[in-house]
Parts: sequence; C-alpha cells; structure tokens
Amino acid sequence: MEKRFIYADNAATTAVSEEVLNAMMPHFTKAYGNASSIYKLGRDAQADIEEAREKVAAALGADAKEIFFTSCGSESDNWAIKGTAEMMAKKGKKHIVTSVFEHHAVLHTCEYLEKHGFEVTYVPVDEKGMINPEDVRNAIREDTALVTIMYANNEIGTIQPIEEIAAVCHEKKVLFHTDAVQAVGHVEINVKKQGIDMLSLSGHKIHAQKGIGALYVRKGIVLPNLIHGGGQERGKRAGTENVPAIVGLGRAVEIACSNISEKAALITPKRNRLIDGILKIPYTRLNGDRDRRLPGNLNISIEGIEGESLLLMLDMNGICASSGSACTSGSLDPSHVLLSIGLKHEVAHGSLRLSIEEDVTDEDVNYILEVVPKVVERLREMSPVWEKMMKGEKYE
Repeated sequence: MEKRFIYADNAATTAVSEEVLNAMMPHFTKAYGNASSIYKLGRDAQADIEEAREKVAAALGADAKEIFFTSCGSESDNWAIKGTAEMMAKKGKKHIVTSVFEHHAVLHTCEYLEKHGFEVTYVPVDEKGMINPEDVRNAIREDTALVTIMYANNEIGTIQPIEEIAAVCHEKKVLFHTDAVQAVGHVEINVKKQGIDMLSLSGHKIHAQKGIGALYVRKGIVLPNLIHGGGQERGKRAGTENVPAIVGLGRAVEIACSNISEKAALITPKRNRLIDGILKIPYTRLNGDRDRRLPGNLNISIEGIEGESLLLMLDMNGICASSGSACTSGSLDPSHVLLSIGLKHEVAHGSLRLSIEEDVTDEDVNYILEVVPKVVERLREMSPVWEKMMKGEKYE
C-alpha cells in the first residue's frame, strides 16, 4: 500500500491559502505603515483595515462598525462573556446560561466568573449533541445577563438551532452570544436575520493565519474596553493593529463565505462515505447528529482502543487526524463533549475526528478507509480492554 499524506484535521487549523498570503504580503514589506499615523503610508494601512472590516461584516450580514478585530476566537469569547458580565452586573444580573459541551474558551471563562460571584447554568445536550431551545428557555432567570451557545461543536460537528435559541433570548430580553469559530465559512450566517447579538470567529479555521479573530457586537451593546491604551478599534482594544493578519482575515472570510453551498455539496458525500466505511468496523458509533452537522466533520468512537495510539499510527501512515479538540490534545482525560452525550469513559477515549475540505480526493477517502480498519485491528490485538470485551469481562 503506497503511503500518502492526507491532512484531515481542518477543525484544528488550516493552511494559509495562496490568495490570503498574497493579500498579506505587501503589508510586511511595502505597505508597512502604522494605521494610527496621519501620513499616507499610515492612512493606507487604516484604509486596508477598514476594507477588511467591511468584508467580515458583509459575510455576517452585519455593519462594519459592529466588527472588532481580536487575536483569536478565545479572546473574542472572553471579551463577549466577561464584558457582558461586567456590564450587566451593574444592573444586578449575575447569572449566565451556557451548555455543557462548549469550547473551553467559554467553559473556563464561565468557571472564572463563578469564582467572582456569578452563577452559571449549564444546559444539557441530547445523545446526538443537540441543544433543545426549551432547555435554554427554562434556564433563563430574571437575573440572567447572557446566554452563550456555540453555533457548531468543534468535536462532533453538530449545528445548533441558533435562530430558535436567539428568539428565546430576545423574548426573555436577554443578550445572546455564539461561538461560531467552527461555523463561519461552512454554514450560512446572517446575524441580523438570526437574532445574534454577539458572535466570535477565528481566522485560522478558514485559511487565514493563526493569531487573528473578530468579535461581532450588535449596535447598541457597549462592552467595556478589552485593553486600555491607545484608540485602536474605536477605543475598545488598544494596541497597534496587526495589519497583515487583519487584511488576511478579510480576504479569507470573503473567500470562505462566497461558495458555502457549493463546498458543502462537494465535501458532504465524501464525509458520508467515510462515516459509512468506518462504521463497518465492529463496535463503532457515530457521535453527533448524522445530518445536522458540519459538512466536513465526522467523529466516530471505536471501542477497545486508545485514541492517542490510533492517531500516532494514522500519522505513521500519513494521515493527520484528531481525537477531539486540538486545544486539549495534551490531556489524558476523555473529551467532555463525548461524556456530555452519554458515552462511557472507556468509549470516549477511543474517538476519531476527521475534518476534511475540498482538497481531500476520492482516492484519499479510499486510502483512509483502507488504513483505519487495519490500524484498529492492530491496536485491538494489543489491547487488554479489547481482549476482556471479547471474553465478556468487565474491564477495571
């Protein structure tokens, strides 16, 4: 079997595209002015920032003045949640609603606020990883400051009923934030039509560089300053702007959101072939809803193996994959996302996440489907867990 190289971990990060890199390059060498300077080189840099802001806003159905550039999705999440908490605490509202399987950028921020006098309600998800808007409704209280629910899950790819959840929040007169880091560029988003008050996104998930993100904040919401200092980002986030990264993000968002349905039509059949093929392996299960998931995402639990060993052996065969979130890949604990949908610890430990894009060919799919069963068979031959399972014994 010929060894190939297949990158199937786009949910972790993506390569900077040639188009994005070409847009960025002049700002490293020629158009290097400080955007706060009043001479032409500086004014040109500021104009390029505002053009990128317009592109991000257009992709989200927002106004340019509602877009603030940040360093990443985690920063955007922190600013939205902590900023809203600080703002609403002055009105006696110190309760936040989120879900049990958010990204740690949200969960750890909520844990921080709990240590500072806030209460947090964590709504459950069902066995397919879906949130019921009625659970959100029932969790909202008179003192609720914010509801923050992710648009699409980073591990199992489930797409939440965001518009329905936002409607519940507006009915209850509560602000609604969504972490859309995995969703932007993969599903159609219109913040006005969907009733989204704040939205986080990150560039490195859509072929921009690492270290750039954005936060949409609906007009009328005045968050406290994130960083004090100069007047950048309309006085809200001080610090000299990273012009190349901002320009790159603008171009990346523009490209990613220009052909969402066409991309989905190309990727989804390949994703489904991978799902059906891997599920032929005994003692496997698909995690997340079969249909309401990101086009390129599949997450399958494979009993009797350890996820880390699976990833290392796939890597030896030229396949880059994941067992969950790249942000917690160094942890030996099972995924909180998989535990939240009811998986047992030993099953959650053996998960495989593949996240593919258009560059994955039919031949690549064939190769993955050839390699994965062989790797699983080899690992199970060495696994005491699998041996006990086959004997019908309980593994302790």
